Amino acid sequence: MSTALRATPSACPACAVVPSAEALAARAVPQSAQVMLSVPAVHCAVCMSTIERGLALVPGVHQVRVNLTLKRVAIDGTPEITADGMVAALERLGYEAYELDAGQLTATTNDRHGRDLLMRLAVAGFAMMNVMLLSVSVWAGAEGATRAMFHWVSALIAVPVVIFSAQPFFRNAVSSLRAGRLGMDVPISLAILLATGMSLFETMEGGAHTYFDAAVALTFFLLAGRYLDYRTRVIARSAAEELAALEVPRAIRVVDGVETTVPIAELRVGDVVLVRPGGRIPVDGVVVGGTSELDRSLLTGESLPVWTGPDAVVSTGEVNLTGPLMVRVTAAGKDSSLHRMADLVAIAESAKNRYTSLADRAAQIYAPAVHLLALMTFIGWMMASAGDVRLSLNIAIAVLIITCPCALGLAVPAVVTAASGRMFRKGLLIKDGTALERLAEVDTVVFDKTGTLTIGAPEPVGLEAQDRGDLAVAAALAGASSHPLAQALATAVAVMGVIPAEVSALREVPGYGVEGEWRGTRVRLGRAEWLGATPLAQTGTYLAVGDASPRAFGFIDHLRPGAAEAVASLRAQGKTIHLISGDTAAAVADLAARLGIKDWVAGALPADKAERIRALTAAGHKVLMVGDGLNDTAALTAAHVSISPASALDAARVASDIVLLGRDLAPIAEAADIAVRARRRITENFGVSIAYNIIAVPLAMLGLATPLAAALAMSASSITVSLNALRLR
Repeated sequence: MSTALRATPSACPACAVVPSAEALAARAVPQSAQVMLSVPAVHCAVCMSTIERGLALVPGVHQVRVNLTLKRVAIDGTPEITADGMVAALERLGYEAYELDAGQLTATTNDRHGRDLLMRLAVAGFAMMNVMLLSVSVWAGAEGATRAMFHWVSALIAVPVVIFSAQPFFRNAVSSLRAGRLGMDVPISLAILLATGMSLFETMEGGAHTYFDAAVALTFFLLAGRYLDYRTRVIARSAAEELAALEVPRAIRVVDGVETTVPIAELRVGDVVLVRPGGRIPVDGVVVGGTSELDRSLLTGESLPVWTGPDAVVSTGEVNLTGPLMVRVTAAGKDSSLHRMADLVAIAESAKNRYTSLADRAAQIYAPAVHLLALMTFIGWMMASAGDVRLSLNIAIAVLIITCPCALGLAVPAVVTAASGRMFRKGLLIKDGTALERLAEVDTVVFDKTGTLTIGAPEPVGLEAQDRGDLAVAAALAGASSHPLAQALATAVAVMGVIPAEVSALREVPGYGVEGEWRGTRVRLGRAEWLGATPLAQTGTYLAVGDASPRAFGFIDHLRPGAAEAVASLRAQGKTIHLISGDTAAAVADLAARLGIKDWVAGALPADKAERIRALTAAGHKVLMVGDGLNDTAALTAAHVSISPASALDAARVASDIVLLGRDLAPIAEAADIAVRARRRITENFGVSIAYNIIAVPLAMLGLATPLAAALAMSASSITVSLNALRLR
């Protein structure tokens, strides 16, 4: 941002004076601040417009940019603009937000690699059509100078296109050779280079046959497969990076009663930090002052806030709800529990990346075989033709082209693209190219509870049976609290049309509830222990009016739509179902009974979930993990394959292989069925490729494959593979 300096208006323009250095310094543009927020609920253009227009009205905000793909909001403004203020502004607009540390984020929004592949693909496609048209004339019988002219025009088109469009294969081939291995791109590059080089030689020598059309078509088809494969992976980013970015970048350190905002990196063990209501705990530590309630749902999966007070242990990432807390630091930054969780995710990601796909396994056999066949052909024809290098090399190139792995290169991307389209229509987005193959191998499914099998929002029940006078008082008290149960109660009572009572002297007691005066009587709404009430078996909050017995308001967390159907369908497919949650034993047992899940674990920490997944894997199971919270990220990455809802936290969605776009869980079972069929199609495509080679390779080795036959055979195999993949749609 810059500001133009203008001379002060004067009666005489000649009297304008050039500003001094001091004047320029005085007029310097004030420093600006940038805030980066994660907003998981952003999903459409209307959301973008609402956020950008709403935040633009906040004093001090200069510019707001919403990234729909990454679900982030970048805000530029004056130094007075703070992350807490922007989070509050977004909450008023109806969007939950979390601060991200921009310094921790390296993912770029510029899809340069995708655009590069698409550009090279377009160039190769345009050139292929033109070279094919020229080749038709040669195949039709053009002779002499006419044939030579067509060959030279083809060379002028094909040579620069091959040099430009085939660079991705050349680079990968060089990297493979430097590493001492034969990757799929080595025979591809060799075929392209030899076909182009030999064609250029034949053109200069006035030969009858060239392979320019085959070389360009080969480049085009393989770039198409490479681009399809890339598009299935483009959404995936590092979950560990997202977790690190969720760490609170600053904290309020208190020294001798003086509050100072400092970066987390400056905190030391023993420092005391202040965490205000609504703020995220920036460190691991022990409470030394204040009482409050903490929302641990992102870290532990506990659906209800927990009371905290002096000597209570708190962790990075928990949200302080109702009262200010003074926390003595025991670990910060890289030593915090949140950072250790990010390390678990990174380890699990690297383990998952070692999965070898069917295409990779086929390539390990295919690449050496292609080179060996071409070499054998060259040696055999050198012996048979009494050392005719030109003839032997031409036939060897024909072998390389006709055995070119076009069909093999398209076998997986074509199926994944077709299956991805079908699953997208069912409400599932595939992020990883090998996710379908891994999902087809699953025999065990592990579900998280809160926010996954359940909606994750408490809802009061039985309000119709309550006295409307009590409801009016409860509504007045609940409206003065930020507690999730109080907010849910206030909303439900308002829907019933009950007008809140006139309660005065409202005061929230951190960690306990809300109290006030109604008609000269003290009224309270909050925890059972505070009011001396007998706790319900289910989740509840309690109302006390004067000395009367407290009234209880019960809450339930409803099942997510399709949860029961998904569990039943997966069980019918022969899969074992597990439920692992950080919630209380009573809540988990109740849900497990409702869904008929026999294997369940309650009170699980993030490391416990990941360890449970690893134990199942060590026992020989292929595990599908379905979760949505920050506490699930390590387990999601440790699983053989993972799914998270679109409503999940950014880090959970990034850690997963498949994202469930809607609220209904039923498509998860359908995804498992589609994955099995997709794997069958991939296997069939490999069969097509093998059958094609069994027929075509002997013909090429015998010298019976003309350039026309090689180009047609290669194209026919690629089209057959693509059509077989489309059967999934």
